Amino acid sequence: MADKSFLNWPFLDDKHRALSVSLEAWAEAHLTDLDHFDTDQTCRDLVRKLGEAGVLMHSGAEDGVLDVRSLCLIRETLAHHDGLADFAFAMQGLGTGAISLFGTPTQKSAWLPKTRSGQAISAFALTEPASGSDVANSTMTATRNGDHYVLNGEKTWISNGGIADVYTLFARTGEAPGAKGLSAFIVTPDMPGFEVVERLQTIAPHPLARLRLTDCHVPVSAMLGVPGQGFRIAMSVLDVFRATVAAAALGFARCALDEALQRVATRKVQGAPLFDLQMVQGHIADMALDVDAAALLIYRAAWTKDNGAPRVTREAAMAKLFATDHAQQVIDKAVQLFGGDGVKSGEVVERLYREIRALRIYEGASDVQRVVIARQVLASIE
Repeated sequence: MADKSFLNWPFLDDKHRALSVSLEAWAEAHLTDLDHFDTDQTCRDLVRKLGEAGVLMHSGAEDGVLDVRSLCLIRETLAHHDGLADFAFAMQGLGTGAISLFGTPTQKSAWLPKTRSGQAISAFALTEPASGSDVANSTMTATRNGDHYVLNGEKTWISNGGIADVYTLFARTGEAPGAKGLSAFIVTPDMPGFEVVERLQTIAPHPLARLRLTDCHVPVSAMLGVPGQGFRIAMSVLDVFRATVAAAALGFARCALDEALQRVATRKVQGAPLFDLQMVQGHIADMALDVDAAALLIYRAAWTKDNGAPRVTREAAMAKLFATDHAQQVIDKAVQLFGGDGVKSGEVVERLYREIRALRIYEGASDVQRVVIARQVLASIE
């Protein structure tokens, strides 16, 4: 039985507790034996099912107010059951986060009903071959030409690339050097010049792609916000969703702890349960500590944002850094406790071992989070 005592923490309200209970029941009924080989079709099916169940209603908001605690609870629960389910939900939120926060009424009405119902799949196209965490050095260009912008350049490691119906994409419009010269656009794959040039394979399969835009004409009306506001838009979206990455890592870690507890309680060594060994008890204690500490940081960040903080850069960075790094450690300990079975293809802990690694890279790598935290701390003494 997974530990649910955290639901009684003061960070959460009754609506969050009810959401957790209902989503847990839905996940148990619908997230078994998913196909992890045909990830494109599985993700399409998951988005449709999440939409039909009403879960995707939390992924966007026409009033621009996202309940971050709900987002975290959903990602934690889905990740506990299946990484692809978490991925499918997360990308609906991240992909249209900029539309929720900065879109015009027309832009919101055009896309949010579709993405929140599961009728359309969304993507967030920020990373480029030569600029990952260094967003300010983006080189994709967007040149004004009458009532269109002409986009040229490449994006890579784009989640849902190749299956998305709508992309929030960032390009350099050149109002100023660096970060101040970026803008955000709503782009669809049917626009001439839009091309998926490579599908990317990873240790934990997800729909990923490298995109190329060649003289791709995007209407001026597809710009989000105003020219030069792209960096602010991207950071505002990541500020909301970074804590949810930590929540997904927490879901993986809770799953690993649950699997480890069952293993040490049932596996016998020299006639006694594995749990009787003091070294094993030490590992379990460390795992439980990491899980609770991560949860506290995550729901502090989410609660702070939901209670009106304009930015939670420090809190979200701390949550993501700690939760992802320590989930890796929790899962590694679970694999160790399983012995040879821990690296056997098809075992839950083996899948978790592959799935957790990417979370320490995307939406701000761990070392980048350390820089963010340090700068936030140092700014307080200047």
